[in-house]
Amino acid sequence: MDFNYSENQTIISETIKDFSKREIAPYMNEWDEKQIFPIELFKKIGNLGMMGVLVPEEYGGSGLSYDEYVTIISELSKVCGAIGLSVAAHNSLCTGHILKFGNEDQKKKYLPKLASAEYLGAWALTEPVTGSDAMRMNTTARKEGDNWVINGAKNFITHGSSGDVIVVVARTGELGDSRGISAFIVDSSNPGVSSGKKENKLGMRASETAEVIFSNCVVSNDALIGKVGDGFIQSMKILDGGRISIAALSLGIAKGAYNAALKYSKERVQFGKTISNFQAISFTLADMATEINAAELLIYKSAYLINNNKPVTIESAMAKYFSSELAVKISSEAVQIFGGYGFVKDFPVEKYYRDSKLCTIGEGTSQIQKLVISKNILS
Repeated sequence: MDFNYSENQTIISETIKDFSKREIAPYMNEWDEKQIFPIELFKKIGNLGMMGVLVPEEYGGSGLSYDEYVTIISELSKVCGAIGLSVAAHNSLCTGHILKFGNEDQKKKYLPKLASAEYLGAWALTEPVTGSDAMRMNTTARKEGDNWVINGAKNFITHGSSGDVIVVVARTGELGDSRGISAFIVDSSNPGVSSGKKENKLGMRASETAEVIFSNCVVSNDALIGKVGDGFIQSMKILDGGRISIAALSLGIAKGAYNAALKYSKERVQFGKTISNFQAISFTLADMATEINAAELLIYKSAYLINNNKPVTIESAMAKYFSSELAVKISSEAVQIFGGYGFVKDFPVEKYYRDSKLCTIGEGTSQIQKLVISKNILS
């Protein structure tokens, strides 16, 4: 493993810094305050080639690796976690599912438009009463001739209202049977699809989260991804990559909060000297820097494994668990370093603090990550 940024990663990092300075930083507080989902921004990100990062060039994507992908998500999230979250969900979940398990016709139809951000992707797994317990989902897909009829509701869906293409995971067999679940590609223009409640969230407020409702939603058999009954297994494999996404998102938030705290500590004067000169502050900063470095190593190990088609389940769970909990810890410590100013919206760390918490919940809670890790190490 090479721990230095590649030329691609260096270019990407500088590109995102410049783009974020122009297109994100001036507006992100308003987006956050008013819970505005800046959908046109993602078309601009698509123009940079960052909405189809892992999609091969033959399908209109950038054809890059997880190394570049981690760089993109973490650099965006240094500035705004909500934008990093939406880019991650689009790339790793909806687009990633079609890329990994779709047939050639499905790839040719959807990937070019997803990679360019002409289409925005959503991935619908979670339901109101089945979060981590996905095998007991209530959304069903019933075969009728050459079609499938989908009924049910999904919640906490990123881009649930604005997504153009939805990968929906539905029960096609018995309740609780991991081989009784299948995945389908559904266009949001389908008359059987509607969006429900848009969630009013603590953090990540510029990333849209909404309910998706399927009411006698008819799709052809061509919408089926892979084989009947493969949907749950597919989803678990997609979440392996998704955990790397959330780990990268967490890393960016942690770095953003740390950088803000470091800068502030060198400027804030108390008792005649900058607060960085006090051991309590300098030791806290030392711990923050060390733990960020540890998180980054876990993430890039996972990226190395997935790039080389090696098993990554336990490593991605570790990376996601450690990095997400760390993002909460570091953003909390950053607020503490800022003191009273850390609690007001004039300074950036309160937003990092609010945004960070979702990282310990989305795409598998920290408790689920520990379950995955413990099962693997004890098997």
